[in-house]
Amino acid sequence: MDENNGNIDRRTQLMQIALEKFARSGYHQTKISDIVQEAGVAQGTFYWHFKSKEAIALEIIEIGKEQLLQAIAQGYRQDPGDIADMVQASEALFHRLFNFAAENRHLMEILLMGNGADQTIRNSISNTRNAMEQAFRRNIERAIELKMLPEGIEVELRAALLMSMFDGLISRWLFGSAEIHTKVALASAQQLASELASFEFYGLLGRI
Repeated sequence: MDENNGNIDRRTQLMQIALEKFARSGYHQTKISDIVQEAGVAQGTFYWHFKSKEAIALEIIEIGKEQLLQAIAQGYRQDPGDIADMVQASEALFHRLFNFAAENRHLMEILLMGNGADQTIRNSISNTRNAMEQAFRRNIERAIELKMLPEGIEVELRAALLMSMFDGLISRWLFGSAEIHTKVALASAQQLASELASFEFYGLLGRI
């Protein structure tokens, strides 16, 4: 392994450890000494890669944001389609997001719950969630351009509803109460994506 690859691997290792500790113990309760102790490196190694605990937290959130936006952007339509095609495309989009959430549980815990972070971190989390909602808006606006949705549709409201439904399901799926969210917790990413896409287009009555 050359030195550059070693630096990249060490940086990634520190970020993975920090992410897990922020999620499990909380941002304020996690110390840099806790991170380097688990990584088995000197504290100076941490400062070689990151100038502070806040810096590593902000980078973790920024990378997570870009990955989430990439998943949503894959739903950006190039060609028109009918309702069934729209439901299928939406289901595929949410399936990607649920899979990402399951594979990045600690990141989602921070994005959804904050875990005791300070104002700068909370602002970064808020920016991430706003960027996701804006990405949903762009997808809806594109569907309108392609005449797949009516021009009079309330884009801002629909995007907010989608974001809220996604947030709500993720919260209950990964971190919900064992007493009242058992069926949600046991559902697969595919099942959740199918239900959410169906609700998005057909509401409580479902497909008729």
